[in-house]
Amino acid sequence: MLSPKTRRDVARVIPFGVLWFIFSLIYCMLERGILGDLDHYPSTGNQYKFAANIFAIPVAGLMMGLITGILEIGYFSKWFIKKSFARKIVFKSFLYLIITIIFLAVTLLMNGLNTHREHSFENLVSPALAFFTDYAAVGLTIYIASIIVITQFYAEFSQSIGPGTLSNFFLGKYHHPVEEERIFMFLDMKSSTTIAENLGHVRYFEMLKEYFFDLSVAVIDYAGTIYQYAGDEMIVSWKLKDGLINNNCIECFFAMKHALKKQEEKYNSNFGILPAFKAGLHFGMVTAGEIGSLKKEIVFTGDVLNTSARIQGLCNHFNADLLVSDDLVKILQLPAKYEIKSVGENLLKGRNKKIEIFSISASHI
Repeated sequence: MLSPKTRRDVARVIPFGVLWFIFSLIYCMLERGILGDLDHYPSTGNQYKFAANIFAIPVAGLMMGLITGILEIGYFSKWFIKKSFARKIVFKSFLYLIITIIFLAVTLLMNGLNTHREHSFENLVSPALAFFTDYAAVGLTIYIASIIVITQFYAEFSQSIGPGTLSNFFLGKYHHPVEEERIFMFLDMKSSTTIAENLGHVRYFEMLKEYFFDLSVAVIDYAGTIYQYAGDEMIVSWKLKDGLINNNCIECFFAMKHALKKQEEKYNSNFGILPAFKAGLHFGMVTAGEIGSLKKEIVFTGDVLNTSARIQGLCNHFNADLLVSDDLVKILQLPAKYEIKSVGENLLKGRNKKIEIFSISASHI
């Protein structure tokens, strides 16, 4: 069974292959319209068969798309993560264009092997040289560059608004309100006001960037999605099934604590403090849908969000890092390594009925 991170990476790679496949298919149709009844390419003299190309070129495009997707998700997105939006687009597009031209050159050489019976150096190389020195190469290069830039814009926008959100907009999943059962975790930095005063606004913002980046890895590993950032607060959400599998919603919290602990030296040397956080969890039915005109967002509404926020607000009162509603505790199956302790029934603001709240701690953190 694939891990949540692997499933997420696969889901992020596939659109690259789909985009390249579609644009390669469009290219085949354009090429057919330009060449008409010709049975060879004017620039290289190689044989032209539309029936073969309509299959081979989209398949090659799909392969190239998947390769660029793997490179993007596995390497380039990490290497250029601290670059500005424009610089990432330019630098990565240039690298992908070089890789694609190499891929195209290899394809032409292989085509030369299939076309000519005599595998002399001239027979293999001359068609490729003829193509790359012809105006047709300029047009194809511009077309490929356009595909690369489009896929880069897709990658950056998808990363900016959150994994899956862009596809939800395209597919219209939340165009009409949808009811979902979800777990929410409201996570808040401890003593954030004091830290901001000590560091100053600029350095505090730099620390927040590092802090949220380090916490996000655990969200990915435990199948969560980041719903919103609000100042120093992060709101993480799971569909109920995903949050309960392997106790993902609880394991995520402690994985976050472990992730910050591993980076203690970095925070102490750069900012003179290791940030800590507290969180509240609850689950329930929410309504999800698109809102907005000038700026569209997919939002969740429901009592579960307010309740989660109120539970998190009690962490300081009970001197606890993690508080969970009794509704969620009842459906969790936590192993013995976790200590679950009731902190009593509390009447939360905005509710008419008291709710029992539990603190959860782990000896291994």
